[in-house]
Amino acid sequence: MASQRDQVQRASKANGIWAYDFVFDTCANGQQLKCLTVIDEHTREALAIDVAGSIRSERVIEVLSRLISERGAPKALRLDNGPEFVSTRLLAWATDQGLQVALSEPGKPWQNGTDESFNGKFRDECLSMEYFRNRTEARVVIEQWSRHYNEVRPHSALGYLAPAQFV
Repeated sequence: MASQRDQVQRASKANGIWAYDFVFDTCANGQQLKCLTVIDEHTREALAIDVAGSIRSERVIEVLSRLISERGAPKALRLDNGPEFVSTRLLAWATDQGLQVALSEPGKPWQNGTDESFNGKFRDECLSMEYFRNRTEARVVIEQWSRHYNEVRPHSALGYLAPAQFV
């Protein structure tokens, strides 16, 4: 496994590079939201938004394993240095899967720019626009937003097509 800083180039095809990160929020009832976002860098498709109160490396592995079983493995994963992402277990799992891992440098979020851009849109268009009473409601609303993002919402980087329309 390559676990090198930014040695993985930009994605040139679908399923080439998946980028992932976390977004945090709080529900009206005080429940914390930790959302794991996984994005295909080429198509900009939101492959997963996993919503929980706490997400550790085991949960990240579960989400990525499910995506691999559904879509096949990407060539590489792009991630930051969060403890859930650089855990020994997660990096060993990536090695076992034959995946390259590109770690962004601490304090340099632009090195994971596709996912950071997505997370900004997710916050602006969903999290900041909704008042979630609880985590269950948040999951439902976030799933609806994700479908709209993938199937309807135009993306300038894709020639104003939605990810589902981009070939």
